[in-house]
Amino acid sequence: MPVKVLIVEDNPVARSFLARVVRESFSDELKISEAADLREARQAIGWTAHGGSAVPDDPYKLILLDLELPDGNGMELLTELIGYPATRIVTTLYSDDEHLFPTLQCGADGYLLKEDRFEVLVEELQKIVRGQPPLSPAIARRLLSHFRSDASPDDVASGGSAFVSSRAPSAGRSAPLDHERLTPRESEVLTYLSKGFTIKEIANLMGIKWFTVNDHIKSIYKKLNVSSRAEAAVLASKQGLV
Repeated sequence: MPVKVLIVEDNPVARSFLARVVRESFSDELKISEAADLREARQAIGWTAHGGSAVPDDPYKLILLDLELPDGNGMELLTELIGYPATRIVTTLYSDDEHLFPTLQCGADGYLLKEDRFEVLVEELQKIVRGQPPLSPAIARRLLSHFRSDASPDDVASGGSAFVSSRAPSAGRSAPLDHERLTPRESEVLTYLSKGFTIKEIANLMGIKWFTVNDHIKSIYKKLNVSSRAEAAVLASKQGLV
């Protein structure tokens, strides 16, 4: 079954460009859909955050979303999609704090600047397969500067624990590990993560799509109340899970 991708962008030239970036980034069979505004995006997704539709059997696994759309701000859709099983990447021209940080707080899993070169965008988007958040170089530098007092440079440069899963609680608030919350599949993924395998390698070992592995990792982080693979591996080791 093809991996479903949705590009939400009002500029047709930019939509075409982003579609080429996506096709170049992944070897999976893809089914790319496009939406020019929030209304079309909501219709395509068929998801209502508050008391709405159930997640379909074949949801979108990757959504690229512009912030400025003819009928509203992309952050509205990001907020609505909390709980929807897709990796949500903002693609925008804005690199200022006023757009960056509210966007991440609304649930974005990455932040790419459309002005970056084609090769840069491909390289950043491919980071999803390695379990890292796609961040344009200028955005990564801004985050490093902003969080220098709260996180080590290694954390931010490698994707940082705070943004691998934008909804994951910080390690400082971690609760006791309850491994019984994990499904057998999640436990298997955690074992591979703890051994240092990449998302793509885990997908090959388990015979599943890497987007599915990414979904399992997000669920593991949420259930174990951690925000990076290192934290998950340490907690799992202490509990004798791996």
